[in-house]
Amino acid sequence: MDRERLVVIGGVAAGMSAASRAKRNKSDMEVIVLERGGFVSYGSCGLPYFISDMIEDVQGLVVHDAAFFKDKRGIDVLIRHEVTKIDPQVKVVFARNLEQDEEIELSYDKLAICTGASPYYPDLPGIDLKNIFVIRTAEDGVVLKSSIGEATPKKVAIIGAGLIGLEMAEAFKAIGLEVTVIKRPGSILKMFDDDMVKLVEEELKAKGVDLVKDAVIQGFEGDTQGKVTAVVLAQGTYEADLVLLAIGSKPNSDLARQAGLEVAANGTIVVSERMQTSNPDIFAAGDCVGQKHLITGKDVYIPRGTTANKQGRVAGDNASGGNEVFKGVLGTAVSKIFDLTVARTGLSSAEASAEGYDFVTSTVAHPSHAHTYLNPEPEDITIKLIIERTTGKLLGAQMIGRIGVAKRIDVFAAALHNDMTVEEISGLDLSYSPPFAPVWDSILVAANVALRKLEG
Repeated sequence: MDRERLVVIGGVAAGMSAASRAKRNKSDMEVIVLERGGFVSYGSCGLPYFISDMIEDVQGLVVHDAAFFKDKRGIDVLIRHEVTKIDPQVKVVFARNLEQDEEIELSYDKLAICTGASPYYPDLPGIDLKNIFVIRTAEDGVVLKSSIGEATPKKVAIIGAGLIGLEMAEAFKAIGLEVTVIKRPGSILKMFDDDMVKLVEEELKAKGVDLVKDAVIQGFEGDTQGKVTAVVLAQGTYEADLVLLAIGSKPNSDLARQAGLEVAANGTIVVSERMQTSNPDIFAAGDCVGQKHLITGKDVYIPRGTTANKQGRVAGDNASGGNEVFKGVLGTAVSKIFDLTVARTGLSSAEASAEGYDFVTSTVAHPSHAHTYLNPEPEDITIKLIIERTTGKLLGAQMIGRIGVAKRIDVFAAALHNDMTVEEISGLDLSYSPPFAPVWDSILVAANVALRKLEG
């Protein structure tokens, strides 16, 4: 090779961030991205809105296409190219051109593995029936939407009640389907505390979603054409002509493992803060790697698109001679579930308890904005804080409401990043205007109530 070459495996969030950062750092570096699918640089978090027809065309999810990266950034993106092997001894990547069914070989100086994760498929009878779908990639969304248009299903069963499962419940209801959400033992939205989850359960019921909790799933039944007709539970059978699996994902680390890289027990590729693997010339980022939790300091697996972008940026920087680090995550998340916004950051009560923290909790319901501003009318935001008893430091926050939740959770995330106590949070100089907040913002009220509880 005449120029130093970076090969990136995977062209979504982490991969394109890594490629772009490397090219910006070192403009004379040759950067090649190999992407198994037909799309790059898209927002998979928008897939529920694609299914609900809020986004009519899948291209609406795409930030930039392969041509943009070639023309504007000088990055070669080879879509529909699946990497089959990495040979770190000779620094070569082997891939298959899926369009032409041809094998190619690419040598590299530096390599970034950004292979993401794959949906989890349970080993159950009938899992191979038609009309059982997952939704993680743009291609998944296209297949699902096409099937809905052609088969016109009436009843959908969603297996799993995490954020994606419940966002998809709203999407399916929006296009007129009957929706049953089936949850295996344990609460829905397990990253939230049970008392907060009750608000979401009430919203699901109000919107006509049938929620089946503590389900023991035994398999799926189908018709003579091999199409799913029902989900079989220990407690009964639920009719469904479409099933969506939303029960989690597992990191795509097989390539790394086969290349002799260190892989953790949970399947994530082991990386340093510099996103460097056990091979100094190979980096990894995104949903195929783990993260350090900023509160506990322990390794966790909390895949997020925002995290993937940040990790990809760090990987690309260091692969091109930089020295950035990725410090970790708080598990911050926000989601729209029908008319509710649910958000959280840091540790839940269950997580704090499992880590051995001595903590107290405090919950308040406070208006989203001033009572004098009536368009829209103010709505209560329920805020729960988890606070370390001995130090008064914030450990976690959860918020559920209809107005004004999404950005308020970011204040608590920033407080956690800076190791703040609830007393310090109560003194924050937050903005005030009747359309946006009461004179005492919900954040300050929640902190003051928590402070009084700490003081007894």
